[in-house]
Amino acid sequence: MLTILGFTMIATFLVLIMLKKMSPIAALVLIPALFCVFVGKGAKLGDYVIDGVTSLAPTAAMLMFAIVYFGVMIDVGLFDPIVRGILKFCKADPLRIVVGTAVLAAIVSLDGDGSTTFMITVSAMYPLYKRLKMSLVVMTGVAAMANGVMNTLPWGGPTARAATALKVSASDIFVPMIPALAVGMLAVLALSYVLGRRERKRLGVLTLDEVLVEEPAESETVLVGAGGDGNKRARTGGSGVGDDPEVNGSSGSGTDAELPDEDEGFQGLDPDRPTLRPKLYWFNALLSVTLLTAMIMEWLPIPVLFLLGAALALTVNFPHMPDQKDRLGAHAENVLNVSGMVFAAAVFTGVLQGTGMVDHMATWLVGNIPDGMGPHMAFVTGVLSIPLTYFMSNDGFYFGIVPVLAEAGNAHGVSTLEIARASLVGQPLHMSSPLVPAVYVLVGMAKVEFGDHTRFVVKWAALTSLVVLGAGILFGII
Repeated sequence: MLTILGFTMIATFLVLIMLKKMSPIAALVLIPALFCVFVGKGAKLGDYVIDGVTSLAPTAAMLMFAIVYFGVMIDVGLFDPIVRGILKFCKADPLRIVVGTAVLAAIVSLDGDGSTTFMITVSAMYPLYKRLKMSLVVMTGVAAMANGVMNTLPWGGPTARAATALKVSASDIFVPMIPALAVGMLAVLALSYVLGRRERKRLGVLTLDEVLVEEPAESETVLVGAGGDGNKRARTGGSGVGDDPEVNGSSGSGTDAELPDEDEGFQGLDPDRPTLRPKLYWFNALLSVTLLTAMIMEWLPIPVLFLLGAALALTVNFPHMPDQKDRLGAHAENVLNVSGMVFAAAVFTGVLQGTGMVDHMATWLVGNIPDGMGPHMAFVTGVLSIPLTYFMSNDGFYFGIVPVLAEAGNAHGVSTLEIARASLVGQPLHMSSPLVPAVYVLVGMAKVEFGDHTRFVVKWAALTSLVVLGAGILFGII
């Protein structure tokens, strides 16, 4: 019964948010609360929620102060040269911008932290997507998949968890997987190319001057090149008849609601905004490098690092109290959205784990593996990692499920290392899981509905995971 209720709860959540019948925060809170009553453990709901909130509180604190920190860095112009460099390289071509998003996300992912990756990537790319009226779900989808592949780095989390759970070396897991992961990254770049071509076909290609010059009014018609036919077409905010709704989504379709408002404009390239601090550029750059280095080297807990960094950045760049209050107020919406989503997700995870539904779901899946698949347990592990890492946390999967799969594999002559490598396959999809706090940073900063992001990315991320699994089998790694 718990197995059925667990799958039903997850399916109900996904359906409601993708159909936009409930907001993600409301769905994350109300649906598990309702199912907790169905299970007959409504009296323990408070304990489950407190346990979930306690476990995610450090993450929420980290995200709150990280958003403030990177928001201040955007305000003072730290990322402006990056945005201008990307724009000049991409030449206002949607295809190059989408591919550039994947490359930037992959490079920044080297720090091993998904939240930081998404903050930097969205900070740099969001102005370009907004000005060109490109689909924002394309940006979030590509960034999430690129980060998912790179999340398998030994210091990224999943590999370390697999190594710890199975008592093997992280390097023995990761190094042989590099060819398969490289193929997965190539698949993300290829997908970015395809999506970029679709965006180019839909929007055409602007010249650099057209992008850099501020539009005088939202309603003014903008002439853009119409792709390869050399003609011009008017674009006034609508996405055009025949546009692909899957790519556009409600968040990136170019409707009036998505045009930059009078205050927002194209601030990533606005050289005159009053918050710029050009004299402090190198201080801010050094502070950011030091912060990321300290995070990678684990000198202090990440929440503490971002708390200190945000306080220092605000104090140095905006020494006057009214200015500090203005900056905090400017980023309050993002902070509230993301931290609220994390605490709401704590209710979901707390009920899943506290009621035992997640354990019963995993046991049912493992127990239904046919005996004939024993010699192919590495393949089975790879396939199972795709849905399981989406529906449960990495901790639950690697410490609760992978050891069971490894024991079953060992009984049929499959090595523990093969199981460990196969368990990494689902990470491209995992990074878009509603149980991953970083994804709320991604969709929150990009102003994309979580349901739109989910509906767009799930199939492509699952395909990328299957490509990694196929490459692993082809190369004899799995």
